[in-house]
Amino acid sequence: MLVMKFGGTSVGSAAAISQTAELLAEHSTRERVVGIVSAMSGVTNTLLSKAAAAAAGDSDGVDAARAALLAPHRAVLVDLLPLGDRRRETEAALGGLADEVARMLYSVYVLRELSPRASDRIVTFGERMSSVLLAAVLNERGVPAQAVASDKLIVTDSVFGGASPLLDRTSEKAQATLEPIFNAGLLPVVTGFFGADERGITTTLGRGGSDYSASILGHALQARAIWIWTDVDGVLTADPRLVPDARTMSAISYAEATELAYFGAKVIHPKTMHPAVERGIPIWIKNTFRPDAPGTMIGPESVDSGSGHLAQAIASISDLAAITVEGRGLLGVSDVTARVFTAVGRTSANVYMISQASSQHSVTFIVQGAAVDDALAALHGEFESDLARERVLSIAAVRELAIVAVVGGAMRGTPGVAGRIFATMGDENVNIVAIAQGSSELNISFAIAANDVHRAVTALHAAFVLG
Repeated sequence: MLVMKFGGTSVGSAAAISQTAELLAEHSTRERVVGIVSAMSGVTNTLLSKAAAAAAGDSDGVDAARAALLAPHRAVLVDLLPLGDRRRETEAALGGLADEVARMLYSVYVLRELSPRASDRIVTFGERMSSVLLAAVLNERGVPAQAVASDKLIVTDSVFGGASPLLDRTSEKAQATLEPIFNAGLLPVVTGFFGADERGITTTLGRGGSDYSASILGHALQARAIWIWTDVDGVLTADPRLVPDARTMSAISYAEATELAYFGAKVIHPKTMHPAVERGIPIWIKNTFRPDAPGTMIGPESVDSGSGHLAQAIASISDLAAITVEGRGLLGVSDVTARVFTAVGRTSANVYMISQASSQHSVTFIVQGAAVDDALAALHGEFESDLARERVLSIAAVRELAIVAVVGGAMRGTPGVAGRIFATMGDENVNIVAIAQGSSELNISFAIAANDVHRAVTALHAAFVLG
């Protein structure tokens, strides 16, 4: 059993879908294959913007949504399917999905409210449409295929916008649903990104969650491997937009891949590794448009094969802010620290790293820039009386920051790594705002001004000879 997931660029045009269909057709002759697809590039953002506009009272946007959603799918349909019954049936199926979106958007417009539950349902239609389209192309090419909605396979909790899978229930449901499809000689083309809770209500796994879907289904079906098809040759040693000589790594560990994804490497969703680890399933990152390129294997091995590098890669994530809560020694008391993060936890803020002063007079943590105002408001509300009594002296934010993370399993237990990192930053005159190192010792992260990222990443990449 092989699970093959295709990202938005792999289904983003007629040429891309043609190549994706060719890859699925080729591998399905050798073994059972499950195809998993993202929405066409840009479609999810269109759905989100139309839903937000409807909630704000934009009736024109609601009226235009159906046509905007259908246009890119129809263009591919015309290119890849000749005029005939299959094309007419596929166009009708796509039209039915677009009609359903339009009805939901109109409901949002009437109510002037976009609930998390409604939003989760609306944003799944990009994947639903791309799976129908790809299945039609496969059938046209003589590969019997069936589009399958993943809310019929993946069982989750009821956290809308970022649900977690119930793996045992998913295994039962996925096997029961897909086995008859395989027995009928069909290749299932499954939607990525979403599932459904135990009441059958659609939930999403978070943006970029199609990778996660692949790993969940790989776990459920006990796949031999999970292949993530994208538009790059594999996992790179740095963002190539910052470091032109960034190199594709042949192999990295699950833990290293998780760290890189969490700190900005967009090639894979950070949660993807978790279900695969449980069954020891290797994850391959492959290039749809260069399928003969070796790619990167993510598995238990912690060092890029034969590289001899101490650090494996440099990751960075921008548009962040540092919030510092300062008090007279109170932050060393567990209940006060708990109050800080309980308050932040009630907002949409994702805490990327935490740094506490040795004096225990202050704690600094890094959140995304878009969430900083909500986090500050929550903290001021929580500590209003403490601020008035000067038990907490200040709650302040520094904006326009970034985190740079140096990641590598070989760093664990090796003296001098931190010294090399910070000496390099000193040579580049880059000021460090906060530092954190996980207990695993495979990641050293630090916050710097956003406009220093290019210099910092380039210098570190050279210092660890990663090019």
